[in-house]
Amino acid sequence: MNNPKVFLTAEWRKLAMAQYAVDKEILSKYLPPHTILDDWQGKYYVSLVGFMFMDVKLRGFNIPFHTNFEEVNLRFYVKFKDGGIWKRGVVFIKEFVPKPAITFVANTLYKENYQTLAMKHLWAEQKDQLEVAYSWKNRNWNSFAVTATSKAEDILAGSEEEFITEHYWGYTKIGVNKTSEYGVEHPRWQAYPIKDYKINVDFGINYGEDFAFLNNATPDSVILAEGSEIRVLKGKKF
Repeated sequence: MNNPKVFLTAEWRKLAMAQYAVDKEILSKYLPPHTILDDWQGKYYVSLVGFMFMDVKLRGFNIPFHTNFEEVNLRFYVKFKDGGIWKRGVVFIKEFVPKPAITFVANTLYKENYQTLAMKHLWAEQKDQLEVAYSWKNRNWNSFAVTATSKAEDILAGSEEEFITEHYWGYTKIGVNKTSEYGVEHPRWQAYPIKDYKINVDFGINYGEDFAFLNNATPDSVILAEGSEIRVLKGKKF
């Protein structure tokens, strides 16, 4: 690998995203030091996100049996002022993957909150329709499925879809007054117009009692983004 700053390369594909507006006080306890909450038109979103990691390489090398796998996470949106520049990023409540080596690396090096679970996915493409579903077993099986048109479209500038997909930094609380930061590089994505969705998730069991109320909530929006090749950069602490 030519760039020593790049820690991981991969593709993120078929990203299903469901946005729920929540009270900012719920998110405050998870907020990494030195960051502030980022809002979309006054709404503070958490997003349930399911997608495929594909062609994963750590420092340019494949890990046997860890090249392609599912991930499902719950995240929210923050920003950090670095000098005079605002960086827009995400914070993860928890991330599920089926591969223990990924969990070990993410939790050890990045102090993330990964958990290894049994997982599966479905991609079914027809002439004019695309079905995408992600499932994971945490006591019982949970699932997030979307049906969309089969033709992806550009994400419009200034749209909610742009707000959700155009966060290029990850922030993690690693101490009382300490935060880790890493960058993610990828081109602008396209998205598939949503026709229908089904969410069967026990948010309390998966993400804690703070989010159990989402069991009975209707998402404000649902997005299916195609994704792209991505690069995760080495992190720093501040």
